[in-house]
Amino acid sequence: MHAITIPEPGGPEALVWDEVPDPVPGEGEVLVEVVAGAVNRADIMQRQGHYDPPPGASRYPGLECSGRITALGPGVSGWAVGDEVCALLAGGGYAEKVAVPAGQLLPVPQGVDLVQAAALPEVTCTVWSNVFMVAHLRPGETLLVHGGSSGIGTMAIQLAKAAGARVAVTAGTKEKLDHCAELGAEILINYREQDFVEEVRRATDGAGADVILDNMGAKYLDRNIRALAVNGRLAIIGMQGGVKGELNIGALLSKRGAISATSLRARPLEEKAAIVAAVREHVWPLLADGHVRPVVDRQVPLRDAASAHRLVEESTHVGKVLLVTS
Repeated sequence: MHAITIPEPGGPEALVWDEVPDPVPGEGEVLVEVVAGAVNRADIMQRQGHYDPPPGASRYPGLECSGRITALGPGVSGWAVGDEVCALLAGGGYAEKVAVPAGQLLPVPQGVDLVQAAALPEVTCTVWSNVFMVAHLRPGETLLVHGGSSGIGTMAIQLAKAAGARVAVTAGTKEKLDHCAELGAEILINYREQDFVEEVRRATDGAGADVILDNMGAKYLDRNIRALAVNGRLAIIGMQGGVKGELNIGALLSKRGAISATSLRARPLEEKAAIVAAVREHVWPLLADGHVRPVVDRQVPLRDAASAHRLVEESTHVGKVLLVTS
C-alpha cells in the first residue's frame, strides 16, 4: 500500500508519499481500506517531532479515518467484511489501509456520506468525553469554546446546543464567528479585538461560563479561571498557547472550580472503547436526525498531505480538512 511517512521531522515537506508494507489485523482488530482521513493538530505536532505515537501504534500520522472493512482479525464479532465505518485511531490514518481495534469502530451515521464521516471520530470523541463525560455540561448552562471555528469547536457548538446549553465562542475573524453563529453559537467573541473574560461575564450577567473547552493551555490559564462561573469546570485539550502557566489557586478556590486535562491518543484500549460506545449511543442519533453534522472545509488528495498541513497551519479553514485516497 501507499502511506504518508515522516523520515525526518520538519515542515510540511517532511511528509513523504511512500510504498510501505500492508498492515495485518491482530487479535481484536479489523483491516480498513481507507477512503478518507482528516488533519488534526496532533498530526502537525508529530510531523514536527513533538508528539510521538504511543507504543505499538502505527508510525504513520492520522488519528481518524473512514472506509470499508476488508478483513477481520481473530476474536472480532459484530462487524463484517464490506461494512462502511469510521474509526478513532492512535495513528495510521494517512494510509490506504489501517488496522483498527474493533472497539474504536463506528458505523457511518445515517445521512452522512462515507468521505465526510472521516471528519467525525476525533471531534465527537474529544467533545463528548470532555464536555459531557468529564465536565458534565447541563441544559441551561453556558459553554465557552476556544477556537470555535475549528473541527473540535464546530462539533462542540452543535452538541452543546443539542443538549440545551448556551454557547460562547472565540475566533479570530468575523467570517469565522459568522460560521459559528450559523451552527448555534450565541456569544461571539473576536479574540483579536475583545477580552473574552469581559465578554463572557457581560453576556452572562456577571456569572461566567459553567464549562470552558480550551485548546490553548498555558496562555489562557489565568483568564480561563477568571471567566469561570462558580462551580465551573475547565477542560484543557490542547497546548497551542504553551505548556507551562501559573495557576492562581486562590482564584480557583473562590470559584470552587475544577480543571481537567485529557488526551485521547495514548489512552488504554478499554477507555477509548468506552468513549466510542458513548458517542455511538448519544451522538450518532443526533447525526442521523440532522441536529448535528460534520463541518468540512475542503478535501485534499492524501498524497498531497503537505498542502493540507500548510492550510491547517495557516488557520484559515473552518471545520475539518479531509484527506481522500482517490
